[in-house]
Amino acid sequence: MTKMGGSKHLRSYEVPTFWPISLKERHWAIKPGPGPHPIERAIPLGMLIRDVMKLASTGREVRKVLSKGLVKVDGRIRRDYRFPIGIMDVIEIVPAKKYYRIVPDEKDFMKPIEIEEGESKVKPLRIENKTTIRGGVIQLNLFDGSNILVPKESQLPFTGQISTFSTILVKVPEMEIIDYLPLAEGAYVVVMGGKNVGTRGRIAEIRKGARKSSSLVTIKKDDSSLVQTSLNYVYVVGKDTPVIKL
Repeated sequence: MTKMGGSKHLRSYEVPTFWPISLKERHWAIKPGPGPHPIERAIPLGMLIRDVMKLASTGREVRKVLSKGLVKVDGRIRRDYRFPIGIMDVIEIVPAKKYYRIVPDEKDFMKPIEIEEGESKVKPLRIENKTTIRGGVIQLNLFDGSNILVPKESQLPFTGQISTFSTILVKVPEMEIIDYLPLAEGAYVVVMGGKNVGTRGRIAEIRKGARKSSSLVTIKKDDSSLVQTSLNYVYVVGKDTPVIKL
């Protein structure tokens, strides 16, 4: 039996449902390479540029643009068309001086929206795990696969408050922590998965489960209606109002 693990492509019926792939038109799709986001919540950079943002017509055009270093992700040049792009990533089209953030969307699961240059310098990252390592250093494992070390002698005023499923606001590409957005009632959140994906509003209630990840969160939407979702799908983006454009 042939193994597909090393293939750079996927059969079109194997891709996540939110990818802009027509089963009738294409039998194969780009397979995301190793990177910060798992395949079920990522889209290859080449597909994003060609099929979503419509900045190129063919795969050859995409590879040419990327090879020239004309596209940055979170402030760093990316040349691999298979590089996985996910929620909260910032895309910069260098020649046009255009900036986009990938945000959850009710219709398309996630989509790029244009943002100002100033906002492109910051990125909210949910804390997936927190551990203390040698020397009392706190290691934060973040939503996009990156890690940040917070020294014991850190002068950050919120060091002792940091908890999982909360969010840190970082400066990119330096990955410098500039603010902390705690998971708490009243916090502004966006839902990044499940049937309520794209929903945004303030946390009205957190009903704790046997494990923190199994907790249920009630969100009061901007129109005052209520929805309930798993904490796993909740992404804090502000203390009472969003700190980024959604």
